[in-house]
Amino acid sequence: MAQTDGPIPEPRPGPTGEPREPSPVTPEQAAEREPAVTPEQAALDRHTSLGHTKAAATWTGLVIGALVLVLLLVFILQNLDQVTLNVFVWEFSLPLGVSLLLAAIAGALIMALAGGVRIVQIRRVAKRSRASAR
Repeated sequence: MAQTDGPIPEPRPGPTGEPREPSPVTPEQAAEREPAVTPEQAALDRHTSLGHTKAAATWTGLVIGALVLVLLLVFILQNLDQVTLNVFVWEFSLPLGVSLLLAAIAGALIMALAGGVRIVQIRRVAKRSRASAR
C-alpha cells in the first residue's frame, strides 16, 4: 500500500451539495498514516508539555529583575558626580545616578497612584451596573 504524506483531504461535496461520506479506513491504513510513538517519546512529550506555570513566570521575573538591578547598579556607579537638588525649601546634594533613580521611582509611584484611582472608579461603575441589573 502506498503511504500518503500530509493531511487527509476532506471529502468533496456530492452532486446535491451534501458532503460525501469518507471512505472507510482499515486499521492497517490508519497505522500507516499515523507515526509510531515510542514509550520514551510519549514520556518526553508529557514532560515537555507542562505549559506555562506560575513557578516558571516567577523565575523569569526574578531573572529579569536581577538583570535590571545589575544595569541600575552600573548606571549609578558610572554617574557619581554630585548634583544639588532644590525641592521647595529643601536642598539636597546627591550623586547624579541616585537622583535620577529617585526621580524615576517617584514618577512610577505617581503613575501607579493614578492607575489605582482609575481602577477604583471602574470597580464602582461595575458594582453599580451589577446592582441595577438585578
